[in-house]
Amino acid sequence: MTEVIKFGTDGWRALIADQFTFHNVERIAYAVGLYVKENYHKGADYKVPVLIGYDTRFLADKFAERAAQVLIEMGVPVKVSSRDVPTPCIAWATQHEPTAGAIHLTASHNPPEYCGIKYIPEYAGPATDEIAEKMLSYLAHTPEVIPYSKEEVPHFDPQPPYLAAVGQFINMKKIGQAGLKVGYDALYSTSRGYLDHILKQWGVSVKGLHDWRDPLFGGGMPEPKKQYLRYLIGMVKTEKLDVGCATDGDADRFAVIDEQGNYLSPNQLLCLLTRHMVKNRGQKGSIVRTVATTHLLDRLGELYGLPIIETPVGFKFIGEEMRRGDILIGGEESGGLSVKGHIPEKDGILANLLIIEMMAYEGKPLSEIWEDLQKEVEMQFFFLRGDLMLTKSTQKGLMERLINDPLKEIGGHKVVKVGKKDGLKLYFDDYNWMLIRPSGTEPLVRLYFEGTSQEQVERIAKDFNVQSQKIIDELDGGSAKVDSKSEKLKAGV
Repeated sequence: MTEVIKFGTDGWRALIADQFTFHNVERIAYAVGLYVKENYHKGADYKVPVLIGYDTRFLADKFAERAAQVLIEMGVPVKVSSRDVPTPCIAWATQHEPTAGAIHLTASHNPPEYCGIKYIPEYAGPATDEIAEKMLSYLAHTPEVIPYSKEEVPHFDPQPPYLAAVGQFINMKKIGQAGLKVGYDALYSTSRGYLDHILKQWGVSVKGLHDWRDPLFGGGMPEPKKQYLRYLIGMVKTEKLDVGCATDGDADRFAVIDEQGNYLSPNQLLCLLTRHMVKNRGQKGSIVRTVATTHLLDRLGELYGLPIIETPVGFKFIGEEMRRGDILIGGEESGGLSVKGHIPEKDGILANLLIIEMMAYEGKPLSEIWEDLQKEVEMQFFFLRGDLMLTKSTQKGLMERLINDPLKEIGGHKVVKVGKKDGLKLYFDDYNWMLIRPSGTEPLVRLYFEGTSQEQVERIAKDFNVQSQKIIDELDGGSAKVDSKSEKLKAGV
């Protein structure tokens, strides 16, 4: 029986040796080949190649080779990266020369037993929904047995031109002169030999952790969240470093630790870099954020005279906005970010370098720069995350009930506006809101709360739990627990 392959917000991911098999990689490669022949090679005198990359996961390099062999058999030229490669690097390579885009074998920040595959068009950003739908339609026409070539696969090294471009974009000379001491946790990811390499090239003192390939990620997760960065936090504090940096498994997300060992949330980092782009780099443009991302960005937009564009969750929507308009910065609360003048794809390597560049410009510890930002906005923001663990049927019933008849008042606060761009967003005013959004991959509903008072945020979250529980009880008599924690945005989430 042929498995059903469904693309999520950025490609397809599944368990290795369960659904993620050589046969399914062959099917997707064949579908990409059909798409390329139709959209790039039809009537063309020169057949542009498809680039292929992979991350550090078990068998990812072998899956990449097999995808290349399928395309070669179809008459589509390919080039495979000579080693595991960051997503932003292979994405950047698609527009560095004429290509038909890239196939990348990566499961990003997912557990080690997962692998994934996605197609990156030649514009160097995530595939749009339209392209993903075309790929899925081609999947329906793949033969039962897909032939693949046995000839040697050509390789290439995308690292030098990518780092050269990043080095020109970032003021590396200023960073090199700042005398900063940087801690770097590769988390066994593809960013090793990239972020640390360019910093050392410019004379920056770098102390590294987990900077070798381990498909099991040291028994942890290749996700740059606080709980997986305890070694980096400890090193920053004991070695008295100025900053700690990390990326996820494919280096498209990033994390930063300040000189005191505090983990800064992606929301904080987005705000800091927005301020840096305006204050120190002298740039303007719109701010693009997802529905789940902090409205502190809206406050900065108000102060700097920058328009705000809100998108559904998923960097592909941010990437689309970056390709069509004058965008200063685009980001999401899960740690993805890109900026004006760079590719429309999240880049954890560039983001970390921008933070270090900001510190070089400011000449202050990172904690002080954050305090300066808080004084500038003259407001405090508090963010709370939670999950409702539900069955698929109860999840569907709850969302239908809430969308058709949104709550009018929560925690004593009237709902003044309802947004349905992605899930259900309830506004209490411009800076106080909550988002109810079903997960596309798990049987749960994700909850986001933000406001200018911690007491208010917690009261709204508590009352929503009570009101939603009544609906759940009516639907199936079951129960659901909210798994959440509340912290100041300053302390991270």
